[in-house]
Amino acid sequence: MTDHDVTPEARPEMAAPPATPAAADAPASTRGDRPIQPEAGADTGTDGPSRKRRRGGRNRGRTEARDAAAPGAVRAPAPAATAPRRERQVHPLLEKLATLYPHLFGARFLPLQRGIYEALLERHPEELPKEELKIAMGLHARSGRYLEAIAARHPRHNLEGEVVEPVAPEHVHHAIVELFRRRQSRTQDDLRPQLIARLVDAIDASGLEREAYTEQVRVSQPQALALLDEAFAERGRRAAKREALLRAFEASGQPTVEAFAEMYGMNPGETQRLLAQAKKARTPA
Repeated sequence: MTDHDVTPEARPEMAAPPATPAAADAPASTRGDRPIQPEAGADTGTDGPSRKRRRGGRNRGRTEARDAAAPGAVRAPAPAATAPRRERQVHPLLEKLATLYPHLFGARFLPLQRGIYEALLERHPEELPKEELKIAMGLHARSGRYLEAIAARHPRHNLEGEVVEPVAPEHVHHAIVELFRRRQSRTQDDLRPQLIARLVDAIDASGLEREAYTEQVRVSQPQALALLDEAFAERGRRAAKREALLRAFEASGQPTVEAFAEMYGMNPGETQRLLAQAKKARTPA
């Protein structure tokens, strides 16, 4: 098993999803197939349009309803209650891993070091069967909680829980898009603004410009490139606002950021953060 078995990063490139794509973690697409209607005049065991109406046919439904409401009448049984939704079963090896390494597989998931599969096999050759572990680790890497840990840019950890390296920008990017795809499929709300905002944060954290970022995240499909265009356009708008804020602060004559923020009714901490970003952007690389 290679590293892509336990991380979402090596999946096929994900394009910008449509408004309501199917969910990958719960692939249950609903179908709206209509029942096949018989052709007009076909022999279906009922009167065709050319046959005469049988006597009493018009009042038959009313008579049946009246008879059903009469005292002592046998009523059709009520529909059975909907069966309770079955809880998702956890793979036995994942439960075992949560016991062995609660800091990685327990209540909180953390991004795992590259080669974690081989490290687990080497440390637990008898307890963790090779093929079963491969399946379990694949389920773990595709879980929403693990993808969220990747999207949040938490660093990778080894079996001892020590930080070993940051998560690569391409892994963060694809985790964010995949999470959006799943969540959008479960709601009628438009989550695209949240997706764009999160991608802008990921781009800023990567420190890469458009060309380098596009090359590193390995997207080439038109929809995926359009999504990047939107994210970089929003990033440019944010940068322009920060620069305007910095110029306003410099022209205000206020001695401190706190006084400037109070003058405009802004949050001092957020204002300080935005001004710091604007000053950093002015500094040549």
